[in-house]
Amino acid sequence: MGPLSVPQHPVPHHQAQGQPHAADRKIIFYEEKNFQGRSYECMNDCSDMTSNLSRCHSCRVESGCFMVYDRPNYMGNQYFMRRGEYADYMSMMGMRDCIRSCRMIPMHRGQFRMKIYERENFGGQSHELMDDCDNAMDRYRMSDCMSCSVMDGHWLMYEQAHYRGRVMYVRPGEYRSFRDMGMSGTRFMSMRRIMDSCN
Repeated sequence: MGPLSVPQHPVPHHQAQGQPHAADRKIIFYEEKNFQGRSYECMNDCSDMTSNLSRCHSCRVESGCFMVYDRPNYMGNQYFMRRGEYADYMSMMGMRDCIRSCRMIPMHRGQFRMKIYERENFGGQSHELMDDCDNAMDRYRMSDCMSCSVMDGHWLMYEQAHYRGRVMYVRPGEYRSFRDMGMSGTRFMSMRRIMDSCN
């Protein structure tokens, strides 16, 4: 998955009934490659990693899913990480800078629902999704997706069809203009639910 520069604005956050505590999600960051040097365990959102580690070159996701960012405050290029070991994530994921912030993705049980729009501010044709869509152009004849509203669940949106290219994480809330979020010239052509199978 490639990068996308995305300032993340706070949006409303829904939690499912009986959702596990954040302690069920854990990522460990290390100063050096191959899990060497000082480490920092994180089980929730961290807006600025530099207060815990001056640098970060490897990490291990012990459980759950996380989005990591190469700028503080959930800004800059973003990457999706699921359970596994990332001995040199900068090489593995094509990142050009260290992780500076991370966001824990809560487990969601129940339905997924998102409405995508052809134009900004919920304009143009629209379609409601309740499952993954690998190609909005083929399925809906939409040449652009420039805004969306997430009602239920947590989703990844991809710049290209078949879940390829730059990625953006969206959680319940309204996204009136991807351009205003720093994505000028970017359109999203495929959308995937973030499922409990992260584990």
